[in-house]
Amino acid sequence: MKNNRITVLITDDSLLFRNILKNELSKDPHIEVIGTAVDAMDAMEKIKALKPDIITLDVGMPNMDGLTLLKKLMAEHPMKVVLVSSMNISVFDALSLGAVDFVKKPSMSSNNELQTFIKELKTKIKVASIAKLVTYKWSLKQEQSSDASEKAAEDKDNILVKLHANTIVAIGASTGGTEAILKVIKDLPKNFPPIIIAQHMPAGFTKMYADRLNKICNIEVREAVHGDRIKRGTALIAPGGRQMKLKKDSEGYYVDCNNTEKVNGHCPSVDVLFNSVAEIAKKNSIGIILSGMGKDGAAGLLNMKKAGAYTIGQDEKTSVVYGMPMVAFNIGAVMVQAPIENISEILTKHLTPADKLLPRDIPS
Repeated sequence: MKNNRITVLITDDSLLFRNILKNELSKDPHIEVIGTAVDAMDAMEKIKALKPDIITLDVGMPNMDGLTLLKKLMAEHPMKVVLVSSMNISVFDALSLGAVDFVKKPSMSSNNELQTFIKELKTKIKVASIAKLVTYKWSLKQEQSSDASEKAAEDKDNILVKLHANTIVAIGASTGGTEAILKVIKDLPKNFPPIIIAQHMPAGFTKMYADRLNKICNIEVREAVHGDRIKRGTALIAPGGRQMKLKKDSEGYYVDCNNTEKVNGHCPSVDVLFNSVAEIAKKNSIGIILSGMGKDGAAGLLNMKKAGAYTIGQDEKTSVVYGMPMVAFNIGAVMVQAPIENISEILTKHLTPADKLLPRDIPS
């Protein structure tokens, strides 16, 4: 960051889009566009020469696509990347490679959509400038559950089902959350108590994200639909552009996804989810707040704790952005703060009484 301005290199194969980004970003006094690149090879040369703080990157480019560039970049010259791309599953591959965040490309025919996009991009560039640079070392193939993890999960299935038939686990996250959520739920057993998740993400992307997790995890993961029943062995992800609340009737828990109004500037909002869990599930719940900018979810997690829930927060060291979990911790909402690598184990052990722990779970 030079002269207190965030230096940015724009990478996109469209001349029109490069010019629009350059003109709009340059209007922000905190951002300086120091160059543009037409493709991946051009970007690599200009990164070496200009040394920007942030690069914006389109996933779909000619010659060398954005994913290939990202792999090369993180291996040779790790830096902070904000994706600017159309709706594409490759976005999540890019996030797993270390990109900080993404913004969906707007329709060029809609000025309102363009201005909303520019505002969001400016915000995410500023967030990226203070985020930790994290490079993940796994591929989709490596992410898929191993036989050992599946066996360990199966060993705990019956214990968890019998003990926690009414328990709900609620997870909230924003920037850095997509990979953090994966780390938490990847190896959970197939009959694990139901999970409901609010991750700040636009409409359309949440289904792709859920589908990606579903291929990796032992449990079923899918985008929630209004009225979906909560059941063990399933994680429901709040649909982008809709708030998700926990509800209960004579048949049990279900989700309400009808509201489209933003709360704390977000839809879905973590506070909306957590507050509903505090009200409906009370002590039969666990709240987990992960990496993200701002304070969304902190007040809701505190309400969950006051209602008798067990609460967990991601620590500063492993958070890409230590914002939401920091606020939650500072207001006393977090009972246990831990590295992301430990949260799944903490969660499972909390649900398993000492006399039911398997031998490998008992500390030596």
